[in-house]
Amino acid sequence: MAGGGYMSGIFGSSPVKPMQQHMAKVMACVTKLIPLFENVIKENWDEVAKVQKKISDLEKEADVMKKQLRLHLPKGLFMPVSRRDLLEVLTMQDTIANRAKDIAGVILGRHMVLPKNIHEDYMRYVERCVDACEQANRAINELDELVGTGFSGQEVKLVVKMISKLDSIESDTDKLQAEIRHKIFAVEKELDPIDAMFLYKIIDWTGDVADRAQRVGSRLQLMLAR
Repeated sequence: MAGGGYMSGIFGSSPVKPMQQHMAKVMACVTKLIPLFENVIKENWDEVAKVQKKISDLEKEADVMKKQLRLHLPKGLFMPVSRRDLLEVLTMQDTIANRAKDIAGVILGRHMVLPKNIHEDYMRYVERCVDACEQANRAINELDELVGTGFSGQEVKLVVKMISKLDSIESDTDKLQAEIRHKIFAVEKELDPIDAMFLYKIIDWTGDVADRAQRVGSRLQLMLAR
């Protein structure tokens, strides 16, 4: 009987579930960028403010979860991954939510208006960046299976495939970003210089969401390679 208690002690301390819950919270936060930009395009500032508040609240909740997980992550993990690897994935996950919060804060604070010639492209861009996070989320949701199989066999192949899809989504976002920058460059003379500066910043930050999701995938891939 003692053996049973010992085993449940090990698996009871597995940080995989809380990692997945944290990523789900990050995902909830990032998904709100879609209604945020929809309302920016409509210049519906009351709605933008509501969505910004939601993003900020979700980012705070993700932050609390991250701190809890850091504090309670057992030192002696009986897992095929190191504590440091898990903490690095956790940090990467958290930076995605931070970026969403930055975007929403600046947009609301400056009541930023997007030039009409990029409206459609921008929505496609934001959705694709959110797709990248969704793909990272799918990969993180395989972590318990990976741990269960000792990071071997078919499960690893599945996750590698997921990460390679994540890379290709991220490269879509790079292409969309280049097109949007090109279109803004065309109307730049008509924009207030400071507005233009912040617009380029928001474009960069939106791309960061996909970049950081890709980094979650890269960290996972490193764990698989060890």
